[in-house]
Amino acid sequence: MDSWVNSAEILGSDLPLELSGTGNRRAVLMDALREAVRSGRLAPGTRLPPYRSLAADLGLARNTVADAYAELVAEGWLAARQGSGTRVAERAVPVTPVHRPRTPERAARPVHDLVQGQPDPSVFPRTAWLASARRALAAAPDDAFGPGDPHGRPELRRALAGYLARVRGVRAAPERIVLCSGAAHGLRLLAEVVGGPWAAEEYGLPFHRELLASHGVGTRPLGVDADGARVDGLTRRDRAVLLTPAHQFPTGGPLHPARRAAVVDWARATGGLVVEDDYDGEFRYDRQPVGAVQGLDPEHVVLVGSVSKSLSPALRIGWMVLPQRLVAPVVAAKGEREQFSSATEQLTLADFVESGAYDRQVRRMRQRHRRRRDQLVAALHARAPHVRVTGIAAGLHAVVELPPGTERSAVRAAARLGLAVEGLGDYLHPGAGRGPGAPGTPRAGAVGGVGAAGGAGSVRARAAGDTLVPQRDGLVVGYATPAESAYQEALDALCRSLPPFSPPVPAPPRPPAAP
Repeated sequence: MDSWVNSAEILGSDLPLELSGTGNRRAVLMDALREAVRSGRLAPGTRLPPYRSLAADLGLARNTVADAYAELVAEGWLAARQGSGTRVAERAVPVTPVHRPRTPERAARPVHDLVQGQPDPSVFPRTAWLASARRALAAAPDDAFGPGDPHGRPELRRALAGYLARVRGVRAAPERIVLCSGAAHGLRLLAEVVGGPWAAEEYGLPFHRELLASHGVGTRPLGVDADGARVDGLTRRDRAVLLTPAHQFPTGGPLHPARRAAVVDWARATGGLVVEDDYDGEFRYDRQPVGAVQGLDPEHVVLVGSVSKSLSPALRIGWMVLPQRLVAPVVAAKGEREQFSSATEQLTLADFVESGAYDRQVRRMRQRHRRRRDQLVAALHARAPHVRVTGIAAGLHAVVELPPGTERSAVRAAARLGLAVEGLGDYLHPGAGRGPGAPGTPRAGAVGGVGAAGGAGSVRARAAGDTLVPQRDGLVVGYATPAESAYQEALDALCRSLPPFSPPVPAPPRPPAAP
């Protein structure tokens, strides 16, 4: 009998009922079921547990529950069909209204999405990922299913150490890699450990600046030009600098080699920290790979990366390659146990990397994104030859430069066509200035020239003749997100939203000079 009851409990669905009141247990059970239907807790069509399992759960005789079901069927509260079990009858029952707070209506979802930052979810490598998951689970040690180590699974840290050294020129032992749930999580931990203030490129993700600010770390903008961040503007007050050296976000282009050396010199001279956001370093099309700045000085540079662009942001797996002195503080800030990233997902990614599937996926996506980029450039050349497209040598987005004063109207025109796209101004640091006082110009206390030959001193000399990237109008167009079937229509909407060509108004003739 006990084994039969256990089987009934396993096969049945749970239905906790409070059998309050005195008298006949069948009547009490019927009252409880009527109230559950009346209150809306059991909606019409809900399947009830088999009477045997409900009897076992409530400690009642099976005949008591069977008779209660039968009487409620006769009254019309329940309906019973052979092979379908017993369900709440489809009938009008007065239901006590449940007050729910009114939620604001969501804005209509755009028809086309060219917002940067997310790969097309339909190209996630499901078959290869499933194969890795099966192998990883079959080989997983028992401790993988216990409380997690805040460092992250050693299998994935070893796999990443080898991959990053081979592909990105990173110098790191697995012991210096701490796993996190994405780049944003890594920045939170670094903000807590390092403190502020930080310097950051004047064009960058507002989310990152807001995240740092929420942890008490203010950011000061560094100017950006065609060679990347103006690192000659760093000072001794800056505790850290947040950079995107492989492909400046969102304006495009790698950090110039002299500036890469100069920012490392700054960190050595001041004890500052370079935080390298390697958000799309694997996706390049028309130039040779640019190695990570971390490879120049692992003790003064933190490399932050994730699989959000290469695989999916849904996996919530990222990493920090840390200087030795920061490993223990960062792990302590993370907590005693791994509570942010699934150990089984980490094991799966480790197998995915070790088996070569990750390399294959990156190559596949690189070809796909390059084709998408070429389609974007061709469409704009054919239909809007007056606009300039920049930042296209790498990454998952391009910048479409617009005539001054037309950015917001272009974004609004795109919205009317059902196209989601962002303006370049959305990424500008609120503290960015204009003119001679623009961020990035050398100031008192700047330590760019620290005496290293060919280092920051040469950067300053080089930059003196350059022009800062002006705060300009443009659209940041992400070409990775749309499905293949929707991409051409999205490009059509983009071209239709752009301002028409307006020839420059010639300057009035100058009056002749007085004799």
